[in-house]
Amino acid sequence: MIRRPPRSTLSSSSAASDVYKRQKIPTKKQIKELAEEMGLDLTEEDVSSYINLLTPNIEAYNVVDSMPDNLPEVKYPRSVGYEPDKNENPYNAWYVKTTVQGAAKGKLKGKTVVLKDNVMLAGVQMMNGASTLEGYIPNIDATITNRILDEGATIVGKAHCEYFCLSGGSHTSAKGPVINPHKKGYSAGGSSSGSAALLAAGEVDMAIGGDQGGSIRMPASYCGVYGMKPTHGLVPYTGIMPIEIYIDHTGPMTNNVQDNALMLEVLAGEDGYDPRQYNVKTQKYTDALQGIKGIKGMKIALIKEGFLQENAESDVNTKVKAAAQKLKSMGAIIKEISIPMHMLAPALWLPIGVEGLTQTMMYGDGYGISRPDLYVTSLMDKHRNWRNRANEMSETTKLFTMLGTYINKNHGSRYYGKAMNITRILTAEYDKVLNEYDLLLMPTTAVKAQQLPKPNASREVYVKKALEMLSNTSAFDITHHPAMAIPCGMSKGLPISMMLIGKHFDLSLIHISEPTRQE
Repeated sequence: MIRRPPRSTLSSSSAASDVYKRQKIPTKKQIKELAEEMGLDLTEEDVSSYINLLTPNIEAYNVVDSMPDNLPEVKYPRSVGYEPDKNENPYNAWYVKTTVQGAAKGKLKGKTVVLKDNVMLAGVQMMNGASTLEGYIPNIDATITNRILDEGATIVGKAHCEYFCLSGGSHTSAKGPVINPHKKGYSAGGSSSGSAALLAAGEVDMAIGGDQGGSIRMPASYCGVYGMKPTHGLVPYTGIMPIEIYIDHTGPMTNNVQDNALMLEVLAGEDGYDPRQYNVKTQKYTDALQGIKGIKGMKIALIKEGFLQENAESDVNTKVKAAAQKLKSMGAIIKEISIPMHMLAPALWLPIGVEGLTQTMMYGDGYGISRPDLYVTSLMDKHRNWRNRANEMSETTKLFTMLGTYINKNHGSRYYGKAMNITRILTAEYDKVLNEYDLLLMPTTAVKAQQLPKPNASREVYVKKALEMLSNTSAFDITHHPAMAIPCGMSKGLPISMMLIGKHFDLSLIHISEPTRQE
């Protein structure tokens, strides 16, 4: 563990450089092993022939590796930071504390921001919740890191997240569970667990979260903060460790809706790197903050199925429906609408999320291939070693990687493809309602924060506690609709959250002030 190292700083001239790794010509033994893996039958003569044919191709790889990489420069000096002890970190929400001062002025001047620890901050360690990645130090800043700093904010550190972000609970990080500030022994939600906890504890003004199955909105729900999953591609994912390109989202987490709209304004827009960004449409989100005036006449569809999840808690449903009635009392038009296919969304999410993460994040060394992304090869080099340390991984990471490997080995990619095809129907079902209504409304999570599993809990309990809350949130990661967790009440000392869902790239209507908070 790092404890307050010397106050060295990183500037644009001292970012880590590529290490030249000259590739060697394969040996006869290696060719035979490759042939066996590929199902090829080779004679000794064939083996020698392939070695001769591969030689000039290997040299081409060496030419590529001898050239300097084409990465953006680091703009702002920063300290390398330190891992705080328990006295500074009562909820185990911090991974690293540091200080990176942004520009002298800007929209976020005076605001403190913590980054989820899958977001790159050059020169400051990043582990994405995983022991197998511990010790990795990025050599670039993520696009959103630069945008936050360019608008004058101060980045004050990295927040713990779940092991490779594969949990909706807050108990899977290699550094131990993140505690809910509202109630000791309870989950802070995941995977942006530290970000939500630090906001709820009042230790930062703003935070960055990431969302592939609900990982901004679920911890926002459990901790009683505001979490926005934007339209897919609205906020660039460049410089953030991917899980699966189709469901990768990043966005703002805040303690009020005004800060959320302001931060989204800073983050949104194309960056020229991220292939997730196409036909991006931005808005001046702060201009739409009209409170009660903005709610009058708004048409909101209360989605019946969002309240019918198998594990739904009655107090959650009651509080969310009361919040809807509050909106109605202020002039909104509320009507219950049925979208039966909403109940099938988690089943469609599973092949896309699991097979995608297995091929992209795990076997693809954190990135995969076949897209014009900004590839941070230092991360790829570090992460690929998970294969030699798989026993250390969280139970959810093991489970999902095992499932994705099994499906691919026995069935190829057909389920991923079919799920993607059917998801277009699901998207159309939501769009059909959104053609008549401004927003959809349902509980963010069907349950309040649950108790953390005991340290000796069974694998079955560990996995259940990681996945029991994503039934409503996962749908909008695959349909790409913007969705926001909005705190709307308390029960038994724990927050309850409603989720508002909007049309693609039309996020302004979601930022409808805070009149729905209840006790």
